[in-house]
Amino acid sequence: MPLQTSTSHSRAGRTTRARSISRTKEKEQNAIQLLSKDHDEVEKLFKQFQKMSRDGSRKTEIVRQICTALTVHAEIEEEIFYPAVREALGEKGESLMDEAAVEHEGIKNLVEQIENARGNDEMLTARMKVLCEYVMHHVKEEEGKIFPKAKRARLDMEELGAELLERKMELTDSMK
Repeated sequence: MPLQTSTSHSRAGRTTRARSISRTKEKEQNAIQLLSKDHDEVEKLFKQFQKMSRDGSRKTEIVRQICTALTVHAEIEEEIFYPAVREALGEKGESLMDEAAVEHEGIKNLVEQIENARGNDEMLTARMKVLCEYVMHHVKEEEGKIFPKAKRARLDMEELGAELLERKMELTDSMK
């Protein structure tokens, strides 16, 4: 009997250590990796939404996940990443960063409309389609233009990543 308890306890210890190692690796993730991972995750959620039939409860949950992910992502970019990139790029990056801010405004406006819509809003699918298009365009701009310029600006992406992750965790916890 003690052998099973020991084995069971040992597995629990390994699981705890694995989670700890996983969290440590997440904390070491640089800013661009973290933001790109967010992009990938929301893209997967959009694909799930598009594949769904009219299963209202499941669709509602996917919509909630998308809205939460976009809200948190936009917040950490606007609070931490964009100001750092804007400062590092100076005048050379001003119009690029202004465009990103305007894109965020459009995305946040649609997210708000979606969150305020009633469960069977006939416009939900249309709003989600447009939101997906806006987000995918924004992701293309960020990953194709902003991220490469941020890398060349020699920002400390590890430090930024740690700040982004910490703030992301705070926001995510507060939204539960």
